[in-house]
Amino acid sequence: MTARNIPILFSLLSAHDAVSARQTPLQKYWLVLLMMLLSLEASVASAQNYRLLTVADDLRWPWSVARLPDNGFLITEREGRLIHLDENGQRHVLEGTPDTLFAGQGGYFDIVLHPNFAKNRLIYLSYAEGLENANGTAIFRARFEDGKLSEGQRILRVVPDKATPQNYGARILFLEDETLLITTGDGFEHREQAQSRVSELGKVLRINDDGRPAGLLDAEGEPGRIWTLGHRNSQGLALDPNTGSIYLHEYGPQGGDELNLLEGGNNYGWPAVTHGVDYSGAYVSPFKSAPGFEDPLWTWVPSIAPSGMAWYDGKLFPAWRDSLFIGALADKEARRLEMRKGKVIKEETLFKELDSRIRDIRVFGDDIYLLTDSEQGALIQVLSR
Repeated sequence: MTARNIPILFSLLSAHDAVSARQTPLQKYWLVLLMMLLSLEASVASAQNYRLLTVADDLRWPWSVARLPDNGFLITEREGRLIHLDENGQRHVLEGTPDTLFAGQGGYFDIVLHPNFAKNRLIYLSYAEGLENANGTAIFRARFEDGKLSEGQRILRVVPDKATPQNYGARILFLEDETLLITTGDGFEHREQAQSRVSELGKVLRINDDGRPAGLLDAEGEPGRIWTLGHRNSQGLALDPNTGSIYLHEYGPQGGDELNLLEGGNNYGWPAVTHGVDYSGAYVSPFKSAPGFEDPLWTWVPSIAPSGMAWYDGKLFPAWRDSLFIGALADKEARRLEMRKGKVIKEETLFKELDSRIRDIRVFGDDIYLLTDSEQGALIQVLSR
C-alpha cells in the first residue's frame, strides 16, 4: 500500500464511524497504526525513491534542454549559445544560430525538437531579438544533422516591439497536430496590451511548423497567430497526452503566480484580474475574478517564481505519475502538483538539496532532467534508487 491510499483509508475510517462502538480496542489500534505508517510513507517517499546525477556542469546561465534520439542533448545558454552535448559527453557550440539581445531577461530561451525529428531533423529555438528599446520574442527553425545546423531561418517575431528587455514568455510546445504554441510576455511596462486582440504581447500564439498562423480567426476570417490572451509572463507549458489537457503557468507581479488550464479563445485576465499586487505594493486590479475571465486552477501567494514545467506519466517513478513538475526559482526547489481529473490534489516540494534555482524541468520518456540556473549551471538527471 502506498501514500496514494491515504484518501481511501480516510474514506474507510469514515465509513466505520457508524459502527466504531462495536470495534474492539485492538481493531482501533491497528487502524491508527496503519494511518501513521501511511503518513510516514508519504513524508519520506520522495527521499527514498530518487537520487541525482550531474550529467553536465559549467553551463553558463542555461535555460532549456532537449534530448536527441542518440541520447545527446541540445542546451541553450541565455548569453546566446546553443550547446550540443553529444552521446559521449563532449560539448560543442553550434554555429549558424541567430543573434540575440542578451540584456535584462533577454537571450536564448527554449529549445524543442519537431515531433517528426527522426525524419526531418528540425529544431526550434526561442530567443530575444532586437534592441533594448525595440525588441521581441522570436522563433528560429533549423535542421540539425551530423552535429551541425543548416537552413536556419526566423519563422516568427512577436509584434509590436516592446521597449523593455523583460517578460518574454518564450516557451514552446508542440501539439499532437504538429502545430506550435508559443508564450509571449507582456513586456513588463506594456501590460495593458495583454488584453488587446491586436497586440501579440501577453498571449499564447499558435502557428504551423513552418510559421504560418494557426490561431483564432481574425476580422477577415483568416487564421491569426493569437490563441489565448490575458497572460503576464508564461514560462511553463505542458501537455497531458492522456487527456490532451494543456497546462500553463505564469508569473504574478508580486504573488499571484498561476497554474491555468489552457483552451483556445479563452481570456486569462491579466491585468484586469490578478491574485498579486504591484512591486510598489499598489493594487494592479481590485479583482481576483470576474465574468469573462478564466480562473486559475492553482495560485501561489507569495510567489514561487515558476520556471520550466513538465508532465510526468513515466514508469520509473510510479508514485509521481499524473503530476506536473514546476521549477520554483525563488525557493531554489521544484514543486510537484499531483493532478486528478484536471484538479490539483496535492503539492510537494522536491530537490531542495540542490540549493539551486531550477530553471527547466524536462521529461523524456520515463526520465526526468533538471537544469539549474546560474553562471555555473548544471544538467541533472533524476534517477531511481
